[in-house]
Amino acid sequence: MERDVGIEVYLTTTRGFGGRIKVNPEDFVVSEIPILPPREEGGRYTAAWIRTRNWETNRLVRMMSRELRISRKRISFAGTKDKRALTSQLFQFDAPIELVGGLRIKDVELLDFYQTSKKVEIGDLRGNRFDIIIRDIRLSGEETAKLATATAAELAAAGGFPNFFGVQRFGSIRPITHIVGRHIVRGGFKAAVDAYVANPIEGEDEQAFEVRTALEQSGDYGEALKTYPDVMSFEKAILNHLVKHPDDHIGALEQLPFNLLMMFVHGYQSYLFNRILSERIKRRMPLSMPTVGDVVMAVGKDGLPDDRHFVPVTGDNIEKVGRQTSGGKAFVTGVLFGSESTLAAGEMGEIEKGVVESDGLRPHDFTLPAMPRLSSKGTRRPLAMPLPRMDVKPSDGSVETKFELSKGCYATILLREFMKVDPLKG
Repeated sequence: MERDVGIEVYLTTTRGFGGRIKVNPEDFVVSEIPILPPREEGGRYTAAWIRTRNWETNRLVRMMSRELRISRKRISFAGTKDKRALTSQLFQFDAPIELVGGLRIKDVELLDFYQTSKKVEIGDLRGNRFDIIIRDIRLSGEETAKLATATAAELAAAGGFPNFFGVQRFGSIRPITHIVGRHIVRGGFKAAVDAYVANPIEGEDEQAFEVRTALEQSGDYGEALKTYPDVMSFEKAILNHLVKHPDDHIGALEQLPFNLLMMFVHGYQSYLFNRILSERIKRRMPLSMPTVGDVVMAVGKDGLPDDRHFVPVTGDNIEKVGRQTSGGKAFVTGVLFGSESTLAAGEMGEIEKGVVESDGLRPHDFTLPAMPRLSSKGTRRPLAMPLPRMDVKPSDGSVETKFELSKGCYATILLREFMKVDPLKG
């Protein structure tokens, strides 16, 4: 599954201690570190700090919109969360505080809510705090501790851990967002629809697998609409549109929340980035120290990568830039390819160009006249992120660990270096 989304290598050479995460939702506790909107009595919006168990963010938004009887467009959030976890995150409702306070959904708890005038947008967070239990480790606590220490030392020497997009970025059970995104970028909107509503994946829910298989074989959207269970609400919204408008595949896709549509295009960009990062590691090129031709990204005042300021690395400035990266003031980057992307030069440029051309892409492919809001200019992303302080408590057969990561980083990607298995599969 990792190879399917472009994750082909490990950065470290140490032996992993194995195991699995998310055996139970309570084994994966994640809490956002948000940029909270200020409290303002009488403000238009209601901000809510919500704890959930086993809820994927987009599915939860759909349920909350039904329960509150408001459009899902009137619900916003700072970051998306995967389903199998215990999460605490910030939501905002364009709705009266009295209405939000009455929200009652199974495994959803309002911890705090208040009025504000500032709108919450995607990305309005600094990072996430994790409390994770890794189970099914076939080693003693002492052996696990030694392996964890060795891996941490190797990551520290490398300047951090590889900043891959984790499998959950593409769908933990059905890693298909990049596949749908590839079809959208190439103008194959029917193929994009079929990749989302049909396209059965081994390991998903048995009933979902059966109905997707039947649709893939028959191509009959009307019959599929009769058999798809209500829990597959996004798929049913697409099918319902196609029954009424059989040739309007763009309109069918637009039945999905806008942020989910953007995740398809961004998922494709993420897949390309993962392949680029994998190739750089294969070539044994450093991730946190620049080489000639690299492009580095500055660190903003908030300590996070600032994607507004880039510097090309040349023979003349490489020593100065190297001091910046080693001092934690800049990051070496890889391209998230889009319509206005500029590729690196030198060996990194060869890698980026090779991956982009292998998929037959050109910049204008990410300008989408048929779905203009999904067009993407592209940007760049750090290849590695600093190793966080990790509280690690090994015992026989399991490990409990706590740490914080900047937004956009994946706990599973950090942990896979220690485990040397797909953390979600073991």
